[in-house]
Formats: sequence, structure tokens, C-alpha cells
Amino acid sequence: MDKKKISVLTTRRDFIRQAACAALGTAALTSAIRDLRFMNAAVAQSNINDYKALVCIFLAGGNDSNNLIIPTIQTEYDNYAAIRTPVLAIPLSGTAHNVLPISPLNSDGHGYGFHPACPELVTLFGEGKLATLFNTGTLVFPMTRAQYQGGILKKPPQLFSHADQVTQWQTSIPDAAPTSGWGGRCADLLAAVQPNAPISLSVTLGGANTFEVGNIVSQYSVSTGGAISLAGVTGPRLSALTNVLGLPYPNMQAQAYANVAAHTINTSTLLNNAIADSASTVWSPAFPTSITSPTGGNAFNSSLGPQLKMIARLIKAGQKDAASGGFGMKRQIFFCQVGGYDLHTNQTPGAGSTTIGSHANLLAELSQCMMAFQRAMELLGLSPNVTTFTSSDFGRTFPSNGQGSDHGWGSHHLVLGGAVHGQKTYGTFPVLTVNGPNDTSTGRWIPTTSIDQYFATIATWFGVDNSNLATVFPNLSRFSTPNLGFV
Repeated sequence: MDKKKISVLTTRRDFIRQAACAALGTAALTSAIRDLRFMNAAVAQSNINDYKALVCIFLAGGNDSNNLIIPTIQTEYDNYAAIRTPVLAIPLSGTAHNVLPISPLNSDGHGYGFHPACPELVTLFGEGKLATLFNTGTLVFPMTRAQYQGGILKKPPQLFSHADQVTQWQTSIPDAAPTSGWGGRCADLLAAVQPNAPISLSVTLGGANTFEVGNIVSQYSVSTGGAISLAGVTGPRLSALTNVLGLPYPNMQAQAYANVAAHTINTSTLLNNAIADSASTVWSPAFPTSITSPTGGNAFNSSLGPQLKMIARLIKAGQKDAASGGFGMKRQIFFCQVGGYDLHTNQTPGAGSTTIGSHANLLAELSQCMMAFQRAMELLGLSPNVTTFTSSDFGRTFPSNGQGSDHGWGSHHLVLGGAVHGQKTYGTFPVLTVNGPNDTSTGRWIPTTSIDQYFATIATWFGVDNSNLATVFPNLSRFSTPNLGFV
């Protein structure tokens, strides 16, 4: 079931309770990462003076990446079409809406194209700002088909469960009880480079998430309209509330709530003031508030667009120093989420209409919004400082279930930004054959790249040095290539 974005809090009591829980309720780290508190002091001595931001776009429900990136060499396309026809196969040519070919600078002997709903991704790829990462997923160890079927190596638990795989993607620890997210661990490690930061290093536009759970740094929830405040409490009422909350209660929990409430009031005011001047100036042309389907009709409101729009505004404020009305941040981590990808049914309208429908609309949204966000970063002069990447529960089955596709495993992902070594493909594209060398047995690809490798590459760019990578990614040493080189 898709997680719903938390945009408002219905009562002031709910607000105070949630804020306090966010600040006080984080569990202790496991022994594998217990030294972060001590290591961040060493990081404080390092020479980190630039600004960098990570933006995670989570495609909730499990994206069918088999139709995001499609083979274009005829023999390989024929394998694709033989399995995905008639419900899912995208035409290679001969219609108004075909696979959109790309021209990678590297050659692995294959040819690829994007879904026809994604012309913006083709443009970004051609500009060298977008890279693709093939067949990536949760792994405890590198695994072959024989090892999977023979039970020789430990598999990630509950492979095809939404809740479990979301947790594993966001923690990058599939073989232990979750206590923190990998983004949260990066934030904990780097928090000391900005000890007096006025806002949290971790900001979520997609509601509470595991990715940003840390032991030191708490995620700060912001709505698409700005910081969540104590709506309806102003003037004398706000002063009275603040005074009551500030009383020296003997109850330490009540005092903690009071401290959190007071801090939240101050932070929300600071944040909303800092972004006030960017409502219409942080991107050009205007950020899309609605997305048009690939056929030019059936426009629908974008869920992703307003989240990325607010992130762009927060990045503008975050990198400015306090004297200029900003936050003076050195590192920021953002999380946004868009649902609807769990398409067991109605993925397309059916035979003859496979290039339109629910999945095409979602991919159009992703493509247009990633383009708009990248252009916003270029307008701000921050394209080399911001790296955006996709995550999702899992891929989906290669064969159709008759109306859509079912839960899979390995999937393809996108990495965007001025620091990305783009117009290239990374990882190994699966052999598109049911019961082939990359298949569990039912068209679920066994990942050839682990999420540990994917995220460690991003974390290295972000500032986590090699000596601390194993602390953030305890299983990384099990894989031969810790840095994939895409950024």
C-alpha cells in the first residue's frame, strides 16, 4: 500500500506530539554503526566548505522499469516484445509514439531507449546530465540464478513485500533489524560540519520516512506550501501557549514537548521567511503544476512537481549565508515521494494502447518534473552541487499478469545532476528471457548491482570518506566495486 504524503496536521495537539516524537523517538543505532557520534567529531575537522544536496525521489509501489528503459537492437527488442505483447510492449517504431532511442557515450554492445512519455529524460541524457543504472536491488551477497534457486546464499527477507523492501531500500541493510536509514547515517556523520545549522540537515516533503532516520539528526517535515506551523494560534494566544509550554514542569516529557514546540515555532518562522522571495523566481519556465499525458490529453495534477518545487526553494535558501537571509548550510538531504506505481491492473488500457494509461502518465510526470528541477538548479548556478536519484520498492515482473505487472526485484534507476557522469549507462542490463540467467523463474530479475554500491557511490560524492563508508553501509565490502563511478 502506498504511503501518503503528510502535508498538514489536523490539530495542534497532533502537531506537538509528532514534533516531539520526531525529535525524541529515534532508536539507538546497531553495533555496526554505533561509532557515528564519535566519528562526526573527526569529520568536523575536515575541510568541507562547499554546498552539496542529495534529492531522493521515491517511486512508491514498485516502478515497472522494464518499460522505462527498453532495448532497441532488433533481436533484443524481439525478446522484449514476445513476452510483453499485447498488454505492455511499447512499439519500437512505426507509430506516433515509439521507444525514444538514446545514444550512450559508452558501448556495452546493446542499444536502449526511453518510454515515449519521457522525451525530457532523453534530452537530459543527451546533455550529459543524466545516467542510467541497470538492474539494481537489495542483496545480502552477490547472487547468481543457481545460488538463488539452490538456497546457497542468504537472500533479503520478504523479497516481494512492499513494506519490507521499502525499508531495505531506505536503510541499505537487508539482513538486520532496521534502526536507521542510510540518509540518516550520512546526516549523522556529517552533522558536525555545520554544528549551528538553523534547520535540520534532513528535510522531507514526502512525510515520515525511514531513509532519513538518524541517531543525531532528526528529519524535518515541510509541506509543499512551506514549514508546518501551529495554524490558528497567533498573537496573544501564541504567546500564552508558549509561556505555558515553557513552565518548568517536573514532568520531563512535558518539558521536552515544550522545548520542541518552542523550537518548531522559531524554525518554521525562519524557514518561511527564508523562502518567501522564491515563490516565482527559482525556476524558468514555470514549474509544471499539471502534467500532460503522452498523447496530449488527460492532464492530471502532479504530485511530484510541488514537492520538487519546494525543494528547489529550500536549496536556494539553504546555500545562502545568514547575512543574505539564508541558512548557511553545507550539506542537505531531501526526500520526496510519489505513489501510484503498484500497477497490478490498468497499467495500460490494453492491446493497441500500450503507450498511454496510468504508467505512461506517471513516467511523464517523472520526466517533466526531473527536467524542470534540473533547469531550476541550473538557473541557481547549483547544478554541480545537487544530485538527484530515484528509488523504488522493487522492479516488476517481465511478463504481464494480463492487466499489468506484479512485484519483481531488480530495477533500473536514474541519477541526475551537473556532477553526474551522464550520457552513460552503468551496471549490467538483464537478459530479457524468462528462465534466463538473470531470472528467478517468473521474470523477476536477480539484481546484478546492489543498492549498497548505488548509494555508496552517491554518499562518497556527498562527503562520506572511504574510511567511514563501511559504517554507513555495513555490507558494502561484500561487493567487489564499492564505487560505480557515475558521479
